Order: sequence, then C-alpha cells, then structure tokens
Amino acid sequence: MRVYLDNAATTPMAKEVIEVMSDVMTNIFGNPSSTHAYGRQAKALLETSRRSIAKHLNCEPSEIIFTSGGTEADNLALTSAVKNMGVKHIITSPLEHHAVGHTAEAIEKEYQVKTSFVKVDEKGNVDLNHLEDLLQNNEKTLVSLMHANNEIGTLLPLKKVSEICKKHGAYFHSDTVQTMGHYAFDLKDLDIDFITCAAHKFHGPKGVGFLYAKKGLPVEALIHGGSQERGLRGGTEYLYGIVGLAKAMDLSYDDVEGHQNYVRKLKSYFIEQLKNHFGDEIGFHGEISPEKSLYTVLNVKFPKTDKSSMLLFTLDLKGVACSGGSACSSGANKGSHVLQGINADMSHPNARFSFSRFTTKEDIDYALEQIKLIYEKRLV
Repeated sequence: MRVYLDNAATTPMAKEVIEVMSDVMTNIFGNPSSTHAYGRQAKALLETSRRSIAKHLNCEPSEIIFTSGGTEADNLALTSAVKNMGVKHIITSPLEHHAVGHTAEAIEKEYQVKTSFVKVDEKGNVDLNHLEDLLQNNEKTLVSLMHANNEIGTLLPLKKVSEICKKHGAYFHSDTVQTMGHYAFDLKDLDIDFITCAAHKFHGPKGVGFLYAKKGLPVEALIHGGSQERGLRGGTEYLYGIVGLAKAMDLSYDDVEGHQNYVRKLKSYFIEQLKNHFGDEIGFHGEISPEKSLYTVLNVKFPKTDKSSMLLFTLDLKGVACSGGSACSSGANKGSHVLQGINADMSHPNARFSFSRFTTKEDIDYALEQIKLIYEKRLV
C-alpha cells in the first residue's frame, strides 16, 4: 500500500480539473491574443476564468494577474513595491518561504532597501507588538508575512496585521499559497494589497497561479514581451492551466467548510493516535489548535534515535510519502530554516504530514501502523 501525505508540496489533480483541461486542449487551441474567431474563443474562456476567480475572492477581475505560480507572484509583488511604489523598507519574518525570503535578499542588494525581520515565538507566531515597533520609522514600507507557514502550519491573524499596516501607512503582501482554496477570502473586507496563489496546492495543475494586486497599485511586469495581462506579464497565457485553476477553485469553494471539517477531523485523529502511542515522547512544531493552525499541515517531532536521519527514507520505503519541510528546499543540506527560526530541537527526527480532502482515514491508519512498526523494530 502507498499513501500520500505530502499535500503541502503538491496535491493530486481533481478528475473534474483534468476533464475540463482536456476538453480545452482538444477543442480550444487558439491564441487569446489573436483577433480571429479561434483567438476570440480562447480569450473569452480566459476572461471567464478570471471573472470566476475574482467572484470567489470578492474582488475585481482586473485585480487578478495570471502567473506561472506562487513564486513568480511573490517576486512580482515585492519587486513592484520597491521599483514602482517607492518602498524603502521591507518587513518580513525569518520563517517565510524562499519565494519571499530570497526575493527580499535580492531586492535588498539590487535596490539598497532595508530589510527587517519581525520576531516570532517558538510556535512560529509573529510578535505583533514588535511589528508595530518596526513600523514606527515612517519610511515607505512593505510588510510581507505569509498567511500560514508551509512547514509548521501556524496561521497569521491576517485581518489584524492588515489593520496594523494600514494604521502605519504600510503596504501589506501575504503569501497565501498554502491557504488559497482552503480558506475563504473577502478582499473587499480584507484591506490587503497583494496575495498570491498556486493552483497545484488545491488540486489544480502545476505551473499556473496568480497575483492579486489591489486596484490602482503601480505594478510593473517582471516578464517583458507582448501586452498580455494588460502589459503586466508578457507571454502567451497558459490557457489550459488557467481554466484548470478556475475549476479547482470552483471545487474548493463549493464546500470549503465541509472540506475544512473533514480534514480537521483526520488531523485531530492523527495527533490523538500519535499521543496515545508515544505519550510525552512525541511533540509538534508550530501551533496545532484548530483556530491557530493550518488544518492541512502537521509537523511532528518524533522520539530521538541513533538513526534519526533515516526516518523519512524509511517511511518512503514503507509506502508513506511525507516530507521534512518545503519541497522547494529538497536537496539542500542546511536543514529547515523554519525549524531553525523557531529554535526547534533539530536532534530529533521531524516529519511534515499534510492532508487534503482526498486523504482517507485508511491512509492515516496505514501511516500510523508503519510509524509504530518502524520504532518497534528500531529501523530508525
């Protein structure tokens, strides 16, 4: 048996998404920029998808800029803030995804802006008092803080942070890649300047996402070429992927509360069973309470062994797919910057298990069975 518990890295595509993409691939192949009937048909489908996405988020269709995914969207937001919006100071955290962290580093070098890091506690919660202190200097500032940490699941109080930013006249960008499609967003109510999306995090295709940029912000293209996306992103639009993204979002928001309740129960059951078996020897990185934690992610600190580094490899051999952190950092030998950022005990083996609406209780039970066997037989 094989079970997939690495949905924070990517999710399996929903069959309905595959079907709608296949139909477009077969029947609508025109270039959306062409003025003939084939092109107009493709353009109409592109804009229908944009309107559908905007309706789910309660924003204007013109505020949605299609990209290749979350990384490009984050880059576009941060770079535009500095180049076009006069930002001289970026406030972020040491726990951000590298799409934000490395981008901020590159921007700091190229444009001589200042970067500050807000304090976080041992659970990954942002110190909001320190954020207010950092905003006292009256410089044109962009705050970039992710809605939910992709490795430990700790949630940011998004509305509270947006209120703090607006009080101090700062722009606010949030990497919402892990929460888009999993939580409802009302962008007319939530006063935020930029949020990001990657379709493959909620059962859509890889290679497509978007940046929401509030109307009136002077965003400038990162990728130059034609006038696609109103001149904000050159290159022929990935129509099949955009249609798949819109369909995946439809499926997610058709019953978002039902999906939340279902996955929360699986996560709670997993936590309970681990505690029952290991007792005080088991621990968890980040918040695990439902109101403070991303319901799709659980980062587990397992009991220390002589072969702790073998846990993920052994789980994979037993048919359980999970991870030690962000898939974007796989191959790096530095360890998780997120766990280091919360001063976690790195001598213990840790594993990130992440769930989706396609995860079953049988999947959880199988993973639990293999974990128990691995420790009982001292395979790690």
